[in-house]
Amino acid sequence: MRNTTRIDRRVASHRPGIIAAAALGVTLAFGAAAQSQYAKESGNMTVQHTAPATDTLSAQQQAILPIAAFAAAGDMGKLDAALNAGLDAGLTISDAREVLIQLYAYAGFPRSLNALTELMKTVDARKQHGTHDAPGRKPSHSIPTGDALLAAGKANQTKLVGQPVAGPIFEFAPAIGEYLQSHLFGAIFERDNLDWQNRELATVGMLSALPGAEAQLQSHMHMSMNTGLTARQMQQAVEVLDARVGADSGRRAREALQRALAPAQH
Repeated sequence: MRNTTRIDRRVASHRPGIIAAAALGVTLAFGAAAQSQYAKESGNMTVQHTAPATDTLSAQQQAILPIAAFAAAGDMGKLDAALNAGLDAGLTISDAREVLIQLYAYAGFPRSLNALTELMKTVDARKQHGTHDAPGRKPSHSIPTGDALLAAGKANQTKLVGQPVAGPIFEFAPAIGEYLQSHLFGAIFERDNLDWQNRELATVGMLSALPGAEAQLQSHMHMSMNTGLTARQMQQAVEVLDARVGADSGRRAREALQRALAPAQH
């Protein structure tokens, strides 16, 4: 594995700085006054939807990163290999399917549909060779619709970002804010058969494969740590992307994490 720039191992529980909520190519930039207020108010806020984090990503979490990256890049050959490795590492069919459904919010429906088709082929091929993968589970509750979905998405977005999201872009194009809250943070993040930590790792993997999405990648480094993932775990995610996906993906992720942690370093 390539050597990477040392990242502070401390958990960045206080994260002042610019936080950009990212999806569908949207970047939110907060001014200096908002940064100062966030530094005063955020405290140790984290969104814990899983057991408290350790300093090591599980084998399943590591496997999500290349699956997400190759799916976003549209590389079906490498995606098949990554899916096989992930299923061998203990991912359920549902886990992999949720990652590839989520992909539509970042790389569009065509790549999401193609990746889901590849997953079907991979699972069928494994069955033919005598490997029967665990199906996984469905969401534990029905997904809200209409105004209730928008409200749920707004609440989820606020938890992940660490404060309510606003900015000039949402005044210029209000529909994009509604789509973010209803489609991504609502319809997708309400599906609890893949927890928020793993969804954020998937997002980091996806964005690392997309040139020009560096601001969004930095934003989701923040959000990942807001779910309880540690700075060391995110450094490990960088190392996995560098080793299993490629130098460009690893470099984008490493630089995004360095920028995300910069305010907390001494």
